[in-house]
Amino acid sequence: MHRLFPVSVQDDIFPEYKNTPVELLLAYNNLNKEYETYTQAQLLIGMCMDNRKHLHIPDNFAYIIRAGGANLRYSEFKVSYAIAVGGVKCIALIGHNQCGMVNLMSRREAFINGLVERAGWERELAEQHFTNFTPMFEIGNEIDFVQSEAQRLRSRYPKIFVAPLFYKVEDNLLYQVKNI
Repeated sequence: MHRLFPVSVQDDIFPEYKNTPVELLLAYNNLNKEYETYTQAQLLIGMCMDNRKHLHIPDNFAYIIRAGGANLRYSEFKVSYAIAVGGVKCIALIGHNQCGMVNLMSRREAFINGLVERAGWERELAEQHFTNFTPMFEIGNEIDFVQSEAQRLRSRYPKIFVAPLFYKVEDNLLYQVKNI
């Protein structure tokens, strides 16, 4: 966690985030900045589908794509839409601790049994489903993944500012992620 930098006061925000929608996101969520009124999204937020995460942001401030592990590889058309049609120039990619997409193999039996018991799947089909899709959605370490996914998005959309951030579920705050 030594790559995470808190935002407790405005001066904690990295210089590269100043005067960007990322600065506003950090101020709204962590510093209780008074909400402004927006008629157009200022940025795209890519974050995990985990139900424990809730951002404090004003209405119309951001497009939000929720995908397991904040993995936007399979949501790229939606990212492109937010940029091309929605006009966003900035992406905040938010990973979080205690993510279910880390160490998916440890959840194999729970996953398969859940599909069998709750969804009515045949066990063999549930096993195949898990085996086929786990490699696509396993993210490894949360911090490493959010950094690598941010780098991938920067390469794919070179004119778009991409900021890797991290959400701690125990305090509901966003942290800045820095390569060290």
